[in-house]
Amino acid sequence: MALKDGTRVPRLVKLGGVIGLVCVVATGCTPDQVLRFGWPTGVTSDAAAMRQLWTWSVIAALAVGVLVWGLIFWTVAFHRKKGDELPRQFQYNNPLEIIYTVIPFVMVVVLFYFTATTQQEVQAKESDPDVAVDVISFQWNWEFRYPGYQTPDGEPVSTVGTTDWTPLLVLPTDSTVEYRLSSEDVIHSFFVPKFHFKRDTFPHPDKNNQDNVFQNSIDQEGSFVGRCAELCGTYHSMMNFEVRALSPDKFERYMDLRTRTNPETGAPYTTAEALRTMDCGQLCSPNSVTTIPFDPDREDSLPEDAGAAATNG
Repeated sequence: MALKDGTRVPRLVKLGGVIGLVCVVATGCTPDQVLRFGWPTGVTSDAAAMRQLWTWSVIAALAVGVLVWGLIFWTVAFHRKKGDELPRQFQYNNPLEIIYTVIPFVMVVVLFYFTATTQQEVQAKESDPDVAVDVISFQWNWEFRYPGYQTPDGEPVSTVGTTDWTPLLVLPTDSTVEYRLSSEDVIHSFFVPKFHFKRDTFPHPDKNNQDNVFQNSIDQEGSFVGRCAELCGTYHSMMNFEVRALSPDKFERYMDLRTRTNPETGAPYTTAEALRTMDCGQLCSPNSVTTIPFDPDREDSLPEDAGAAATNG
């Protein structure tokens, strides 16, 4: 009997390990995804801070879970009813009550501290950002206006989306970008999943209790989908845009073109014309690569070169 009891625990450990391995493999997650506990990858330093908070929160939760499960199984295994004798009672054990009152309180305080510090880091703003962009939402598209750059006719550089062209929000990497949000009609929401951040846009930013300005810094070049995350009407689901993150030198070249006159048209360079002129591969494609424009007439399809054919923006 002792031999059987001695071999039973290792077998249970092996069985538990096999079950855990099968569960991990069955999810289809990569090792990196497992270590991040499913948290998606981001492209900003703020996203990294949020991932760290999520990771340690899950580890703490798992530790508490393992402790609770262990106490439950220990009680079931070693404190089963063995007769009519009343088990030892602990309801008036003051030290024990103090322990299970203080420990949860400490856990809440620690979690609150790290949550608050992460929130402060994400919402922090520099007094002199590298680039400022006015994000203006309307039913059902976006305008991105750069007040720090002017076209030859004296107007701020601007990109406006249409029903046949998904607007591109061109931004520099490794720079502090300030977003100033507003709406022309109803409440919308500026959401870039790769930023791990969204914020509503209001028709009257000065008449609501939400800060309509935030900042971040993009860590890598790329094309990242953006969406409206607030139900705003008939074509809400199609209110897309794209963030095009370029290295600082490419961004300055892009802005240099946007502030000049296109000799072929006699008008300031549009977004599509400037990106096409730069000719730096897919990253400078005038077409949206993350979403497609929408057709309010709900036709079956749109031409693939709709973005390239657009002249506005």
